[in-house]
Amino acid sequence: MITTLTPNPSIDRAVFVDALSRGEVHRAAGSRVDPGGKGVNVSRALAAQGAATTAVLPIGGPEGHLLEELLDQAGVDHVGVPVAGTVRMNISVLEADGTTTKLNEPGPDLTTAEVDSLLAATLERSAGADWVVGCGSLSPGAPGDLYAALVDGVRARGGRVAVDSSGAPMAAAVAARPHLIKPNHEELAELVGHSLPTLDDVHRAAKDLIAAGIEVVAVSLGADGALLVTDAEVIHARATIQAPLSTVGAGDCMLAGLLHGLSSGRTTAEALSMGVLWGAAAVTLPGSRVPAPADLLDIPVELSHTPDLTRSLAH
Repeated sequence: MITTLTPNPSIDRAVFVDALSRGEVHRAAGSRVDPGGKGVNVSRALAAQGAATTAVLPIGGPEGHLLEELLDQAGVDHVGVPVAGTVRMNISVLEADGTTTKLNEPGPDLTTAEVDSLLAATLERSAGADWVVGCGSLSPGAPGDLYAALVDGVRARGGRVAVDSSGAPMAAAVAARPHLIKPNHEELAELVGHSLPTLDDVHRAAKDLIAAGIEVVAVSLGADGALLVTDAEVIHARATIQAPLSTVGAGDCMLAGLLHGLSSGRTTAEALSMGVLWGAAAVTLPGSRVPAPADLLDIPVELSHTPDLTRSLAH
């Protein structure tokens, strides 16, 4: 069982166009609507692969009702905490060449009581979970130390906690020492306060975080794959996708695969390979659709325990 907390979930509407021109009227080639938010995506990816998961999230307004309907349709067990505000609607414009433009709303302004209820519901569902995962941005009104409080609460109950966020909430969470963090390249650079142009720079930044008390640092690197660092291992994995359709949610699927691998007794290398496979499969799908088992076929993953750390990164 993997329990996810998404403090700022969304309805994700993907609109497909041939090419986006600012200020022009476009006729969409198609569109789709999915439940969204990083933790929700992690749970969706797990559920699509038949893994046990529960998503905890605030629910409010018409979009909140739609979000619950979409989660039900996706077969995702969830705990909706009622809030007075309205769940946000995020829009992604996807061009034929794979370029994605995102417009993200801020989300509902949560009260202290609503935040407390959200955290309490997550900790209640942490009992017996292999991992508890805090993911994504925070809704307006949520305290910057929400993920840090989650880390403290899960650790006090003897559980394992992972965090995937950015900015001040991520920094506060890291100070509380979660077992695992999964920043992307830009988020890791923001966390350590300097650019990371090479794989060795990413490795050194991750090792510093390991020295500060994090057990596993898994960095998603887009087309450059992912680097996983522990006190004893440095592992790089990569899958090449020739015709990407959408990068929306790919990092969340990568985290889902990684945690599923770790919770099912696989080695860290096997778990990283699974994570990269799930993330790569997501890139081949439209909008924020998550991969089903059939989508994982015929995607080779290159795995290295001795990666070339001198290589420059694409972003």
